[in-house]
Amino acid sequence: MDPTCSSESIYNLIPSDWKEPPQPPRYISVFKTAVKDDMQKFKTAMKTMGPAKVEVPSPKDFLKKHSKEKTLPPKKKFDRNEPKKPPVPLRTDHPVMGIQSEKNFINTNAADVIMGVAKKPKPIYVDKRTGDKHDLETSGLVPKYINKKDYGVTPEYICKRNEEVKKAQEEYDNYIQGNLRKAAMKRLSDEEREALLQGLKKNWEEVHKEFQSLSVFMDSIPKKTRKQKLEQEMKQLEHDIGVIEKHRIIYIANK
Repeated sequence: MDPTCSSESIYNLIPSDWKEPPQPPRYISVFKTAVKDDMQKFKTAMKTMGPAKVEVPSPKDFLKKHSKEKTLPPKKKFDRNEPKKPPVPLRTDHPVMGIQSEKNFINTNAADVIMGVAKKPKPIYVDKRTGDKHDLETSGLVPKYINKKDYGVTPEYICKRNEEVKKAQEEYDNYIQGNLRKAAMKRLSDEEREALLQGLKKNWEEVHKEFQSLSVFMDSIPKKTRKQKLEQEMKQLEHDIGVIEKHRIIYIANK
């Protein structure tokens, strides 16, 4: 018996007006449209798994028979009047024989060797015991530069520079002589220069002797001050002595 037809069926316990409750609405983001537009805007055709659209080959473009064979050049028309190549000699043909020359090759070659200029060997040098050979001309061992026409001649720029130095010295001497004539400057004689040099050296010895007599311990300000003063005096005297010894001619201005 069908249980749905019985009044005692369990399905009869379900009310007839029962309905399934509605599903809640799905969440939709407010940025969905903007994101979709951006993806479509910056998307390219090759960012997927290959080209977006591929043309399908047509069924009519199939590989036909003899389509890949090479084409032969166009056929030329045969011409009987075209000039032919010389025929190949027959096996029975023999070369011309009996031609002799009266030239004596032995004497001719001997005369050429005797009258010819001997070939000079290329100069080389060996720098190792194994026999390594090198070109002698490019080695720098051959004195070929001393045979040049301008070897040992003073270059032009040095002559020009010497003339300029000489001219400058003459101008300086003329200037000095002019000042001497005006009594603006006086030249020290050799005796005065030697006396001045000896006096400076004597002063340096006195200052140096006084410097050596200083105390070893500089425990006060006056001692330090005196030591510095003596060092400055010695340094100035050494400078003056060096200037006078370096210059043989010294001019002084008249006050």
